Amino acid sequence: MLARLRTVAPITRQVRTFSAHNPAMAPLRIGFVPEHFSTPLEFAKKHYGLNARLLPFPSGTGHMVTALQADEIDVGVGLTEGWIAALGKAQEAKQDAGFKLVGTYVETPLCWAISTGAKRDELRSVDDLKGKKVGVSRIGSGSYVMSFVLADQQGWLDPQASGPPFPVEPLNTFVNLREGVNNGTADFFMWEHFTSKRYYDNGEIKRIGEIYTPWSSWKIVAKNDLVNPKNWSQGVQASHPALKGELDDALQKINKGVKHFEDNQEEAVEYISTKLDYSQEDAREWLKTVRFPQEVRGVDDAVVQKTVHILQKAGVLGDAVDEQVMIGLQR
Repeated sequence: MLARLRTVAPITRQVRTFSAHNPAMAPLRIGFVPEHFSTPLEFAKKHYGLNARLLPFPSGTGHMVTALQADEIDVGVGLTEGWIAALGKAQEAKQDAGFKLVGTYVETPLCWAISTGAKRDELRSVDDLKGKKVGVSRIGSGSYVMSFVLADQQGWLDPQASGPPFPVEPLNTFVNLREGVNNGTADFFMWEHFTSKRYYDNGEIKRIGEIYTPWSSWKIVAKNDLVNPKNWSQGVQASHPALKGELDDALQKINKGVKHFEDNQEEAVEYISTKLDYSQEDAREWLKTVRFPQEVRGVDDAVVQKTVHILQKAGVLGDAVDEQVMIGLQR
């Protein structure tokens, strides 16, 4: 989602295999969004030997869904609403999504800033957006799902409508979204506040509102072959662990990365402000707003249920969705 990282080499399909000389599995391929939230992942790899290839997905969670299903990545760290919408849609189509929720990466909600073009004088507030065209990264992404939540909050959802509440323009990357609202391809888009802020500061786009997720914002998912068939809660049935060893090890290393992040805030600011697209001031302000869990393994049933309920209310998902089927590891 960031300008410095948008030129990502195409991801090719690579099959993880055992070696006759080395029985250990090849490094996990972990997809992530290259934003400030990814800092604990970087620390887990740099300081604690996370055995993984970290593969950036600037276009976000929707792209990671397709990458998981195409066997291009093994694990994804992305937005709660994007994962749950994809899992629910697969159920409705009577298909296997190919992955399950296995971890909680960020406990706090996400602030989505609502942006339009810098010179779009006719668009001054959220009230002006009814019927306007929303730019999204991909169909099914967090930016797409949140357009339904916004419409629901504004009372603009038509229960009889079969399509989305706004005309939709998929634009893939953050830079395309910014360009789109300035050239009229789209009227507005939603993206994380601090990622958007520097482009308000430089006058490229303007902010006309914000919306918070009604759920904790980031979850970890893994392909089905890394999750044992039966759902086990943590600490139960140790002889039948819920997660395969390489995934459990990766999540433990991410825990260490989170702890390092919390204990070394200035190192975090340095990384965010030099390797990512943020100022030191914005990095420090963001640190005041975010809370990572001490234990990333596992997902709260109640959070999944709440998210499913709101997505059903917003018209993203239908009624016949079983949230328990989405969870590979419960908290």
